[in-house]
Amino acid sequence: MLQAPVYFTRSGFGWWWRKRRRIDPSVAGVRVLTDVAVERGDPLRVEVFLADGSSVACRVEVAWVEPLAYGGPARYEVGLDFTALLPGDRERLSLALGPAPA
Repeated sequence: MLQAPVYFTRSGFGWWWRKRRRIDPSVAGVRVLTDVAVERGDPLRVEVFLADGSSVACRVEVAWVEPLAYGGPARYEVGLDFTALLPGDRERLSLALGPAPA
């Protein structure tokens, strides 16, 4: 689970964006909680705000969406696959990732 505030918007890319593959498997994707409805395959522009006050901007594709129960922490749990991320940002972003699930 990504342990940082995330802001995202829908990407303005066309059909070719959906055919892009995930990148570097060491930071291939994240799980986020949101109240915004998205659909599997949606390309998004994401900005992750890190604890040091900086941010990482990248592009992702929605891998899966799970609705959460009423009264939960958010309306949806969403898996995001990274499709564009600068090399130096991989290390910075990895600091905001929580421990891997057991």
